[in-house]
Amino acid sequence: MILLTGATGNIGRELNRELATAGVEYRMLVRDPARASDPPAPAQRYLGDLDDPAALTGALDGVTALFLLVPGVGIDHTRHAVKSAQQAGVGRIVLLSSFHAAGDPVPPMGRWHREREELVLASGIPATIVRPGGLMSNALEWAPAIRAGEPILDPTGPGRFAPIDPADIAAVAARALTEPDHLPATHALTGAESLTCAEQVAILARILGRTLEIRGTSTPEEAVRARFPNGAPPALAAAILESFTQMRSDTVGLRTDSVTELLGRPPRTFAQWCEAHRDAFV
Repeated sequence: MILLTGATGNIGRELNRELATAGVEYRMLVRDPARASDPPAPAQRYLGDLDDPAALTGALDGVTALFLLVPGVGIDHTRHAVKSAQQAGVGRIVLLSSFHAAGDPVPPMGRWHREREELVLASGIPATIVRPGGLMSNALEWAPAIRAGEPILDPTGPGRFAPIDPADIAAVAARALTEPDHLPATHALTGAESLTCAEQVAILARILGRTLEIRGTSTPEEAVRARFPNGAPPALAAAILESFTQMRSDTVGLRTDSVTELLGRPPRTFAQWCEAHRDAFV
């Protein structure tokens, strides 16, 4: 039995598909039953929250492997999950972290990810750490502007990164959850193409068959305000601000071959992701 946290998000939904297609028995920890009202067979649904250690105890009953995706900032959720996993005798943990955690020094965006990694690795439970770079699904943030005929905000200018399809992350996570030869390990995952924001927009425009305009930002602070018009928690805002600043200065972009090595195929391209999610932008 596998327990999935974060089962209804961009990566979690893809991991659901991977495990269901493989016929693997698993359980989803969900806070909102409306978001997982009809889990695919052979999945189970368990209502609970990472804030509630008692709910975790029930959710982890009989579980042999835990996929841990922790939202937001801080480490309390991870601490609760690790303690409950130890008590339940869980045999392995696959932690979704971030490539930001590999920095030296660790930037603010990666600090809580690194702390979560350290908690998991100190637990005594065999663990796989998955460190993806930027997600292709972040482009969904452009959908409201596209539908409204407004320019897409470009916060990173000349900066490049190699976005990865959440489905590729899920495929790696599924293997780590079900195949013991992945333990212990740390996988840095990216797509194969280092792209600027403008290049991603151009690819999406081609897929949609329409012209998409881009509006650059004068400062990273403006980009943070645009993403969180109602304000963001100070720690998160500071982390995003520094992340945008660093991304603008990186004109090469981190790229790894880990997806190809682990899955025996190249990662999906941004064009393929756009084709698969075309309806989200129209």
